[in-house]
Amino acid sequence: MAVNLSKNSMNKENLIKLAQEIVTQANEFKKTLINEEAPVNYACVFSQSNEEYDELIEAAKNMDGKVVQDTQTGPVFQIPPLPTVAGDLKLLKIRKPDQLRPECGDADFTLENYNQFKKESLDKPGFKLIEREKFEMIEAKSPDYNVLVYFSHPPLDDQLGIK
Repeated sequence: MAVNLSKNSMNKENLIKLAQEIVTQANEFKKTLINEEAPVNYACVFSQSNEEYDELIEAAKNMDGKVVQDTQTGPVFQIPPLPTVAGDLKLLKIRKPDQLRPECGDADFTLENYNQFKKESLDKPGFKLIEREKFEMIEAKSPDYNVLVYFSHPPLDDQLGIK
């Protein structure tokens, strides 16, 4: 069930609410995929315009966030722990506008046994393996949700040495 995640008048407080909403919706989606508890590792807000991207970046800086990774698609901020339904969120990415990403955002969750999950899920509809130079991730997508769910190996906090 899709939730309307509004990004109007973006400021620090609204970005906090938006990040929490993205994690909440992604967590609901995740529960349809797996039975185990899997805490949130990081979340990403997808901007839909250059103006919105600039506002989101400014709001993330106002959260006392510092850039810990700069990617081609946007920066990852380490933020003070933000309570969510899936645990404390410490990493928040702001994604540059991308026509292939109409969703509101995504959340990445940490699995106890990534390799077992990978074996069991990749042949199911809606799952896709994405391989990168230093890590890989499984993407889950559904038309019923306005967010994506990812499971990365190793998780981003491990990749960046953040706990």
